Amino acid sequence: MQEIHKRTDKPVAVITNGSLLYDPQVQAELSNADIVLPTLDAYDEVSFKKINRPHGSLKFLEVIKGLEDFSNKYKGQLWLETMLVKGINDDDESLKRFLEILNTIKYEKLYLNTPVRPPAEPDVRAVDHERMEYAAKFLGGISIDLLESQGFYSEIEDDYEAIFSIIRRHPMNQFEIESFLKARGKIDNQWIFSKLKNDNAVTVINYKGYDTYRLKWMRLMFESRTYCPAFF
Repeated sequence: MQEIHKRTDKPVAVITNGSLLYDPQVQAELSNADIVLPTLDAYDEVSFKKINRPHGSLKFLEVIKGLEDFSNKYKGQLWLETMLVKGINDDDESLKRFLEILNTIKYEKLYLNTPVRPPAEPDVRAVDHERMEYAAKFLGGISIDLLESQGFYSEIEDDYEAIFSIIRRHPMNQFEIESFLKARGKIDNQWIFSKLKNDNAVTVINYKGYDTYRLKWMRLMFESRTYCPAFF
């Protein structure tokens, strides 16, 4: 973190699932960041395993205690993000449990999200916007479920290769692709979508009434040489 600060005067933000915040060394390293954004998706051991699918050595109480301890020591801004999943952690009782935990943590902002992109599993459902607004008011947070992407950028000149390079890192829905191409001055884009749908390395998922394009899971595993199970 200190090396990053030597190279830029811009604020440094760290996005983390927060699972290792109980480790004093991790806390010390993160203390140099200007903003830390941990995840808080669960309120007990059962919901922790169901939603986050942690490594077997991780225990919910230990993770939460680490987050609480870090929040009391940290001098920068702590922004929390909670992912609400319909039928799992968005009911009134779950929200009450979340509020109990939030009252033990010192933080500046709480963002509430829901699976707005195609999830890894078909039974994962997004929370409707009215419920998200209710949860945001109840928890004193900010709902970001309707926020749209501010756009994608690539220095690659070829349009298709530029899009492919982006979806290697981040899925794009049909509207984001159209916006990306429009910014490049391209109007006739049907050939792009046709090529994407026929590309064996690309998966097309219709979710919430529109298509989202992302690299196939096995291709991602091969390119990253890593495997990290994800609920979303």
